[in-house]
Amino acid sequence: MLVNHAEPTAFCTEVATKMLGAQRVVPNAAPLMGSEDFAFMLEACPGSYAWIGNGVGSKGGCMVHNPGYDFNDDILSIGASYRVRLAEAWLAD
Repeated sequence: MLVNHAEPTAFCTEVATKMLGAQRVVPNAAPLMGSEDFAFMLEACPGSYAWIGNGVGSKGGCMVHNPGYDFNDDILSIGASYRVRLAEAWLAD
């Protein structure tokens, strides 16, 4: 079972909220019955697993592991910018 740690999750949420605004961040999404190997990393080191929304409707409107899945290329810059801002915020402390 993947369990995010509180402090890293709060940090990631804060960075995302500053970047995107509170209306575009879902800090307490409903749990999903999937599996993720990153759970083993979080057992060894505190951290947070987060998703970047792929979109709805005809652009990225279904979950991964689905024959209709099509990654929404329009979100690549958002994902890259978020990772950069996480690194900048982490190094600023």
